[in-house]
Amino acid sequence: MTTIISVGLPDVAAQSSLLQIGDTYIDDLARIQGRISAIDEDAVREGDDAAEAIRAHQLPSIDGGAAAWRVLFGAFVFEALLWGFPLSYGVFQNYYFQNEPFRGNKNIQIVGTVATSMTYLGALFTTPFVRKYQRFQRYMIHLGWTLCIVSLIAGSFATQIGTLIFTQGILYGTGVLILYYPLLSMVNEWFVQKRGLAYGILYCGTGVTGVAFPFIIEALLIRYGYATTLRALGLGIAVFTGPCLPMLRGRLPPSQESAMQKTDWSFLKTPLFYLYGTSNLCQAMGYWFPGLFLPSYATSLGLSPATGALLLALFSVAQVGGQLTFGFLSDGRLPLHVLLLLSPLVSAIAAFLLWGFSHSLPPLIIFSLLYGFFGAGYVVLWGRMGMALSDDPTAGLATYSVFAFQKGIGNVLAGPISAALLLGNTNTTSYGVLRYQNIVILTGAGMLLSSLSVGAWYLKSTSSMACRYTSITSALLSQWLSPRIR
Repeated sequence: MTTIISVGLPDVAAQSSLLQIGDTYIDDLARIQGRISAIDEDAVREGDDAAEAIRAHQLPSIDGGAAAWRVLFGAFVFEALLWGFPLSYGVFQNYYFQNEPFRGNKNIQIVGTVATSMTYLGALFTTPFVRKYQRFQRYMIHLGWTLCIVSLIAGSFATQIGTLIFTQGILYGTGVLILYYPLLSMVNEWFVQKRGLAYGILYCGTGVTGVAFPFIIEALLIRYGYATTLRALGLGIAVFTGPCLPMLRGRLPPSQESAMQKTDWSFLKTPLFYLYGTSNLCQAMGYWFPGLFLPSYATSLGLSPATGALLLALFSVAQVGGQLTFGFLSDGRLPLHVLLLLSPLVSAIAAFLLWGFSHSLPPLIIFSLLYGFFGAGYVVLWGRMGMALSDDPTAGLATYSVFAFQKGIGNVLAGPISAALLLGNTNTTSYGVLRYQNIVILTGAGMLLSSLSVGAWYLKSTSSMACRYTSITSALLSQWLSPRIR
């Protein structure tokens, strides 16, 4: 008899069991692969953190050390000489207006305005480039340095006002614009907690040269004329700043990529930015007038032309002390809003009471010292204002560029506004000797508005905090008393 052995398919229950076993195996395999991936990611992350820690350990320390102070010294020399020249343009302006070939030309004042305003107004367009192409910062400094020297030598051959505007104005301003913001970026890399002090030291460079430059330039112009003076200044800048070029190096290794991390502009959405912007713009609208009109104000009182130069020199001396002091105090020693309130407030009081009522030399001297100390100290606070707006390192240069742009607006408008406000007659017994009374009032008003905007914000914040404190205290008292009342 033949036995037939049949091999059949598993029944439905067996098939379901096999499928469950397969699904479980696949799930376990996926789970194991996920754990392996997580371990790999952790290892990579730990490796990146370790590499970052090693790089941070290898970098020079911030806020001190020979390298940091070397960079700040080099930046100070560049600030003193390259900014000191355009800020002393009033001496050139007086010489050009009285001597050939530019005698009586009404466009002479454009030269100085263009040179300074380009550096301020161009900040918004230069800083993104500096951030994006960090590895080219030193090349930008060399290029700007070269343009400044070439512009002065080329200006010495000018015989028409258009040529002078292009060389001593546009070309020189472009050179300072190209080199200044890479230099400032390097200072920001080296100084963080002591940035206020670093900015104070940096900015007082213009005050140091402001004491000597007007007298040196005036002596050179009288003895040798403008052509030889411009060539001598170009050579002097090359000799004194050239050795400082190797000192200017960033702390962070330059990126080898063309595109760096995008600049953080989110601070533009914060109310605090608009508070700072309002205060800064009002301060900029009033700041420039004393520097422009103190010499002519002194002349209107019958004082000698040398007295005007003396007042500007005293202004510069006070500027050095003010910028160092405000920078030092802003590094956590006094609240930022107190300094922002104090600087323009004292400047406004000095303008209204001292400058306006000055009919002799002593009150003018006191005004120059007070206004130079407190008025010039404001710009040092830009660095701390930027740090208050954003913790992102990329935002530091961006906030500075916005504040500089606002100051440039004030610089550009100072000329036409003052021309419209000057009165024709002079009366030495009247407020502001009559001719300058509108200028005095505008100076004080701009400073006062700058201070009031900060003060109003602080009072609002204080009252809001007081209300919160009162409500919390009331709630705690009610919770504490309710069981006892029952």
